[in-house]
Amino acid sequence: MTDRQGSPDAVANTRADAASAPSQRLDARYGNSRASRIRLRVLLWSLGAFIVVVFGAWVLWAGLLAPAANVNAVDVAHTVVDEHTVDVTYQLTVAPGTAAMCAIQAQDNQHSIVGWKIVELPASDTRTRELTESVRTVDTAVTGLIYRCWLP
Repeated sequence: MTDRQGSPDAVANTRADAASAPSQRLDARYGNSRASRIRLRVLLWSLGAFIVVVFGAWVLWAGLLAPAANVNAVDVAHTVVDEHTVDVTYQLTVAPGTAAMCAIQAQDNQHSIVGWKIVELPASDTRTRELTESVRTVDTAVTGLIYRCWLP
């Protein structure tokens, strides 16, 4: 007997083909073909490469190309001299030979700014120095502090 339809192998192959045909039609209908999987894979790899390039550019910009010199100021003390003057003592750290500028403010008990002074600090041969500045006020101050310092 050479009838293939009656053999168990032929029946199994026919059933496998019948089961895979609807599956293939559904995959084609809903975009789950081999081409769409390749397209998705290429898209994901491209997106990953883009993220790596952007992150690398950010590291280069923020870390390696940032200016080497920076300035740091810390409030040390303040003394209210009279109702129109406050002395502010602060510690300035900047690279030797670098000039800096600082904004100093005086505040009243409602945290309103009642005095403001911009100070130009010449270059010095020491990295850290302690400075005291007097700030004139329009009302009685309860505190004096550094607003911020920067490199000119």
